[in-house]
Amino acid sequence: MLLERRRLGASELEVSELALGSWRTFERIPREAGIAVMSAARESGINFLDDARYNDETGLAPLSSGYSEVVFGELFRAAGWRRDEVVLANKLWWEFWPGQGAEAELDGSLTRMGMDHLDLVYAERPPSGYPVEEVVQDIAGLIRAGKVRAWGVLNWPASLVIEAARAAARSGLPAPCAAQLPYSLVQRSPVEDPDMVEALGVAGASIVASYTLAGGALSGKYGRPRAAGRITDELDQRDYSSALHAGAELSALAGREGVDASAMAIAFTLLNPRVAAALFGATGPKQVMENLKAVEVRRSMREPAIRALRQIGG
Repeated sequence: MLLERRRLGASELEVSELALGSWRTFERIPREAGIAVMSAARESGINFLDDARYNDETGLAPLSSGYSEVVFGELFRAAGWRRDEVVLANKLWWEFWPGQGAEAELDGSLTRMGMDHLDLVYAERPPSGYPVEEVVQDIAGLIRAGKVRAWGVLNWPASLVIEAARAAARSGLPAPCAAQLPYSLVQRSPVEDPDMVEALGVAGASIVASYTLAGGALSGKYGRPRAAGRITDELDQRDYSSALHAGAELSALAGREGVDASAMAIAFTLLNPRVAAALFGATGPKQVMENLKAVEVRRSMREPAIRALRQIGG
């Protein structure tokens, strides 16, 4: 299956329409399973990888924060990836700002990953006292230094996206080319909100859709006896009742169409022309292949099925 490559906003980055994430994943599975996931993604044509630093939740990691990046880097190399064949993304959380600025935080991540640069860095919403204009300038410095090729925003409201785009335009600096935002059948806002559509247009930014399966609630698996996953493990501490109801409707539609519910849920996000890539995680190669079916589902869906799909959870 040939994955489409899409331009990431106004940048020069071209990314596969599916992106492999690592959130709360690779530290929790055996090393062999992690390598198998990475290898399946590579062999399938995925070139967009998303990593992140987060605090250890297993109680077993040698680092309290950032061991996720160490594991990611080790699996990346073990799976045989070449650095020049991927678009690699990570995050700036501003967790230790102002004591630790953008460059120091990024350098820490790169060291743990065993990398010398990122292709894309997402900036979380800046903390109080850190003006958006300074964020734009600081990240532009990372780009000039060759540590980052482009930048995006993580869960920013539309007002801040526009502020960043205008600040960049005033100073002749790079604007955010991507916005990673949750987007699924049961969470259409903020991606489909008019103010966000306008803001992304001003910035020249694409959407990288996250949480596309609503924590797995849209996969259909929780309708099966003894299902296990993020929801049953209560990792996210969220109310999934509406998502589980939508998941049951989606499973019924997917069954009538003869396709996988997870694939159809991800295909929904790819139908939005503003979405450059849909982000997913996987704990085994089979899950990678199941999610890859979203591409074929998107290409083959007829208008009646698309209409029925859009009515679910909306």
